[in-house]
Order: sequence, then structure tokens, then C-alpha cells
Amino acid sequence: MNPPSALVAEDEPLLAAELKKLLRQAWPELRIVAEASDGIAATALALDATPDVLLLDIKMPGQSGLDVAAAVIDEWPDTRPAPLIVFITAYDEFALAAFDRQAADYVLKPVTGERIAMTVERLQRRLAERASLPAEGDLARLLRNLQGLASMGAPNLPDERLDAIHVGIGNSVRIVPIDRVLYFEATDKYVGVHTRDDEGLIRMSMRELLARLDPAVFLQVHRGTVVRRSQIAMAVRDEAGRMSLKLRDSPDVLGVSRAFVHHFRAM
Repeated sequence: MNPPSALVAEDEPLLAAELKKLLRQAWPELRIVAEASDGIAATALALDATPDVLLLDIKMPGQSGLDVAAAVIDEWPDTRPAPLIVFITAYDEFALAAFDRQAADYVLKPVTGERIAMTVERLQRRLAERASLPAEGDLARLLRNLQGLASMGAPNLPDERLDAIHVGIGNSVRIVPIDRVLYFEATDKYVGVHTRDDEGLIRMSMRELLARLDPAVFLQVHRGTVVRRSQIAMAVRDEAGRMSLKLRDSPDVLGVSRAFVHHFRAM
């Protein structure tokens, strides 16, 4: 049996060094196979290394630890048990109660040897109990819970529905009626807008966009994809069990993440 492995994501070098030192003291067998100082790198490294444990700082550049956890679980391979997640945080007790329901553990800063020893004991117990791969439904529930936590503390967003949007297309900005949009797809800094004839970008986060779209008209099918319901022609699974959508008025095929597969169980 291979020794357990871990990713450590912490943007402050001194804190990262201290955390690794305490982990080595409390758990000599643990292999730290990846380290990251920002959320984007943490996501990529976690999916590449697929470690048993993720130790994630909540506040990091690029993506928060909560967003990293949600992104990793969303793309986690079905052939590997879901990682155990430990949040390193300075949140108060009320938020910690919520984290405790979703994470294997949480650790308050400043990190101490005694507290890390407790975390290690809990992780070792959980790994020993993990006898089989998690079902897709378990991963989907974990992802939805993490996405809910990631939205905690978000600012109030406007309730009015969008009738039209200002879309950057090439060197121009066009006003596109919302009823022309087939689907939205998030990029690194923008949201892509896809119509029958054009593709463009808007300066709006996916979270803000979702708050202003009519849920009876648009459906989120991936953490970065929202599609017009009437455009969904077919939902299909490939041999690996991954689901995708074929559209009525576009040749594009949209992937469905495990958090949203339940929308298509009747199809």
C-alpha cells in the first residue's frame, strides 16, 4: 500500500514552512507531493497529483480555498477516492461549524503542533475507514455543499433580470438581447456569451450573472457553464460515464459536471 500523500496550499511562505514542519513531525509517512501559493496553481496541482489530502488556506490569491475545493471535486477522476480536505482558516466559530460539516477538519491560525496532531489523527482514521470508491452521488453532494460554502459572505446582488447585455465582440461593443443567448461559459477573467451568430465577452462574474438570469430560462450545468434550457436537445453519456449536452442551434457540445447531472436523470 502506497504511503498517504498531500497537497499544501498556503500563500504565506513562513506559514507554509511551519505547516510542513509540523506535518512531518506528526506524520512522518505522509508525502507532500505538491505545494502551491495561490488557488489557481493549487487546483491544477491537485488534479495532476490526485493526493489523498488537501490542506487549503481559505484566503489565497487567484482562488479561495473553498473555490479550489469545489473545482477539484468537480473534476476529480472517478477512479480515485475523493480527497480529504482540511481548511486552514481564520474564520470565526459560526463559519467553522459550517466547514466542519463538509471538510475532514479545519485548523485555526496560528497553527500549533498540538492542533496538527489532532488533525493527523482524524485524517489517519478517515483514510483507514475509506474502504471503497465514493459513489458519483456522494461526490456531487460534496461539490454542491462546497459551492454553497464558497458563496457564504458574498455581497447582495441585484435582483432585476437581464433583458440585454453589453457584449465585447472584436473591437466593438454590442447590445445583445438576452433571448438571443444560447449559453454562457466562464473564462479566466470574463464570461463568454454564445449566440447563434457571434461569440463575445462580458465583464461580469458567473456568480453575478446567475443572480440576474431567470432560472426558468437558464440552467447551470457546470460551475462555469449556463445554458438556455430550450437549447438542450439531448444529454448523452460517454463510455467513461461523463455527461454532455448537444444543442439545437449550435454544434458546440457542453460538458455537465457531476454536481449537475441530477438535472438529467430522466433523460
